[in-house]
Parts: sequence; C-alpha cells; structure tokens
Amino acid sequence: MDIDRLIADRAKRIDASGIRRVFDLGARLKDPINLSIGQPDFPVPEPIKQAAIDAIRNNQNGYTQTQGIASLRQRIVEHLKADVNWDVDPRPLASADASKPGVMVTSGTSGALMLAFQVLLDPGDEAIIPDPYFVMYPHVCTMVGARPVLCDTYPDFRMTAERVERLITPRTKLVLLNSPSNPAGVVASNRDCRELLELCRARNVLLISDEIYDTFTYADAREPSPLGAGAPRCPSPARFPGAADDVLLIRGFGKTYGVTGWRLGYAAGPRRIIEEISKLQQYTFVCAPSALQHGAVACFDVDMSAQIADYQKRRDTVVSRLSKVTEVTVPGGAFYAFVKVPERLGLTAGAFIDRCLERGLLVIPGNVFSKRDTHFRLSYATDTRSLERGLAVLEDLMR
Repeated sequence: MDIDRLIADRAKRIDASGIRRVFDLGARLKDPINLSIGQPDFPVPEPIKQAAIDAIRNNQNGYTQTQGIASLRQRIVEHLKADVNWDVDPRPLASADASKPGVMVTSGTSGALMLAFQVLLDPGDEAIIPDPYFVMYPHVCTMVGARPVLCDTYPDFRMTAERVERLITPRTKLVLLNSPSNPAGVVASNRDCRELLELCRARNVLLISDEIYDTFTYADAREPSPLGAGAPRCPSPARFPGAADDVLLIRGFGKTYGVTGWRLGYAAGPRRIIEEISKLQQYTFVCAPSALQHGAVACFDVDMSAQIADYQKRRDTVVSRLSKVTEVTVPGGAFYAFVKVPERLGLTAGAFIDRCLERGLLVIPGNVFSKRDTHFRLSYATDTRSLERGLAVLEDLMR
C-alpha cells in the first residue's frame, strides 16, 4: 500500500517539533543538563491533588457537560470578576444571559486555541502572530488552511499596535497576543494591551489573549490595574472597559499549579464565539478530563506566590550571569529566557546548540520559535544544580 499517498497535505506541511528533536538527542546523553523543558519543577500542591483524588474515589469519572462542571465554571467566573471585572454568566450557554460573555472549560489552552482557530478561520484567512512564537501557533493555522502572518518583535519581543497595524489586510481575522510570552518571557505593558485592543476594534479584528502564564508574572513586571482597584495585576487587554466584547481570553492551570499533564484550560469572551467553540468541543474533545476538573476547583484557593518569587530569583541569576557574555532581554514572567548567540562567535543558534549538546547541555534553538536562527530558549524551571551547571557551560562557550 502507498501510505504516503494516503497522508493528507495538511499533515505533510507540518514539521515535527524541534523541541522533540532536542529531547531525542538528549536521551542519548549520560547525565544531561536539561534546561529545555517548559514545565514547572515544583510538586502539585497537596490540596489540588487531594481534590482530584477525592473526585476519582467519589466516582466523578464520567463525561461532564461540554462546557465544564458547574463548580469550576463558577470559580472561574468569580475569578474573572475579581481580576478583569468581567460579568460572566456561569450557567450553561443555552440558559445563560445572552448579553453577557461566555465561558467554558477546555482541554488545555492548546485545546482552546485549536477550537478557536477552527471557529474563526476559513482557508485563506490570516492570523497575525508574534515572531518569536509558541511552537503551536503557525501550525494550527496550517491545520485549518489559514495563513500565519508573522509580526517581527525583535529585539525587545514586544507585540505592539505599531508593528501589527502594517500587517492587517482584508483577510485578517485575528491577532494573537501571548503575555507573558513563550519563548521570551516578555510581559506586555498596559499601553501595549490598550493600543492593540483599540487597533483590533477599529479594524474589526478579534484579539486573542493567550495568558497561560498570567499568574506567573514577576513583581517587577506587574502594573496597577486599569480598573483602579485591587492588587497590581499582570497587564492584559481583558482589563480595559468593554473588552469582553472584543477579546477572547484564554487561560489555564497547567503552568501555574504544575498540572501540565491534566490538560485543563478555559476560554472566555464573546458569547457567540464561545458557543461555537463549545459546539466543536462536543464533536472533538467532548469535555475536559472530568475528575481533574474537580481538582482544578481547588486551584483558586492555593497561594503560589512563594513559588513565583523563587522563580524570579532564578530569573535574576540567569540574567545577571548571561548578560555579562551576551544579550538577554529580561523576562517579566513565565520561566524562560530567550538568549542571543553572540555575533562574535560567527555561529547560528542551531550550530551553537550542537556545541551545547557536546557538553551535555539541552537548550532549544530559536528557529523552533522563529524565522530567525539567532537565539536559543533556556528554561530555568529546573533544580539549582542543573541551572548552575548549565549556566557555567553557556558562559564558557560564549567566552
């Protein structure tokens, strides 16, 4: 049988993740220094684990409503009211107030993005995404037949309205903002968020705000909320008046609470879009993992400030040491640094990563996240010993 003839073009147009290539190479190394993994290294807090265990033991293991269990939707709605002042109706979409934004639980933020792109983009439509980007962004465009339009954000990795405006065409359906960002950890300012929202409103384009790292924003990157009340918050376009009509907000639990394998996120925003996403989820994911939804309810009662403060100290160590030998944009959140390979070395990032592998160090080449091959992504979500060993290798290679 000619299997290649059977494979759809959309699959052939998607390359296997460059991150997986590094993982495969790393599997051959003895005692590798792994600064490549994009997930927290702290254990899941006990109350969250216990809530999931209790749900399993109490036989909460079947299908849930496509939109998510009522108790989790209620906690999400309460959080959104406190955090971005959105008045979301937690009731099932069919019976909720049609004038209010909708909300639903998804199978991770990736599931939310996949369904949103399916809802919004027809073949030939365009989505503006940042460069560098999270690895999924351009490929999910390919999956739905749309065209990813890259917004060059070098050298500061800020996705600004000025940079985006020149890329908008009649085929543009959405602009995707990721803050704090992967791979650079850069946090958009209140001004960035406001001006992007104003631009998208003026051009009748949806703004999707991917905020999987929203809680993982460091103290020196937070700004007072535009709402004028409450504690300083991570800047977000969702915080400006009327944003619920023009912003699809996507957040999740995996990065903040260490439950990356639970695959739990949520989407909130214009009700018509949430209704369509829910319809597609019914025929794809069906629902997010049921017992783990019950576990996620407990997330809203857990304080993660100590873990975030610890990661900020790791960030400071990375920036302090590597800035002496190369250029590093200071991350304001997440747990990555996007580090430039010094031009004096005369190497692409790919070639530099080969030298790192020779020394047993795993980092991700920048061309996995970008059309450029000048940087690499370092994750400091690792133990102190590995981080110290990895920084020592990088300092030596860059000198």
